[in-house]
Amino acid sequence: MSTIAFDTHEFFNELKSAGFSDQQAEVITKLQKKAAASTLEQARLDFDLDNLVTNHSLDARFRESELKSEVKLAETKADLIRWVVGVGVLQTALITALLIKLSSVI
Repeated sequence: MSTIAFDTHEFFNELKSAGFSDQQAEVITKLQKKAAASTLEQARLDFDLDNLVTNHSLDARFRESELKSEVKLAETKADLIRWVVGVGVLQTALITALLIKLSSVI
């Protein structure tokens, strides 16, 4: 985690040279330091929230991909069932035809 350096001594001296008293410059410097820390913390929180949104969107994409896979699997299963039923009907027809043919020969 990186930190941003804030030179409070230089800030204090700038305020004094601008005409602020020692007490005023010290209070303003403390407030500025708190404001900078608060802004940095808020920026860190915003960054983490952006990552959470990214993770959420990745989860949504993963779920969408899973649903597509399930649909393809269901379609494949339906095709396989159609083929098995078709082959079963064909086998039944062939066996019936052979039995009829054999019964007429005897």
